[in-house]
Amino acid sequence: MPVALTSAARVRGRNRQAEQRPLARLRLRQGGDAPEKGQPWGQKAKQALSDLCFGSEVTARIVTTDRYGRTVARIYQGSRDINAELVREGAVWVYRKYLTDASLLPIETEARAARRGLWSLPAHDHVPPWEWRRARAP
Repeated sequence: MPVALTSAARVRGRNRQAEQRPLARLRLRQGGDAPEKGQPWGQKAKQALSDLCFGSEVTARIVTTDRYGRTVARIYQGSRDINAELVREGAVWVYRKYLTDASLLPIETEARAARRGLWSLPAHDHVPPWEWRRARAP
């Protein structure tokens, strides 16, 4: 599936095996939650995803459908796990509430220790996206 990006947490692409189908929209929340656009590191998270896979062929392994009907997937570029790469680069937080792959936790710990990506920000900017969204909910 060639991909385009709609945000750091969403990929869209066309299913090569069913060209007549519309573009698929996939959530990459399986394992990670990207900072929101208005949040520190939000645009850089989107750029990190773009740098990893924009315009390239990827494989989506569907994990589930979330409560809003969105497809949640793990994305691979060959054998490279894009979700794990985003965690490794410090572009996303490991989303513990829906975590099904505990192998992402030490990857995040390593990114924090190395102060990669969002972990290079001042400590007061280390607000998980789910907390940031909750604080801004009406």
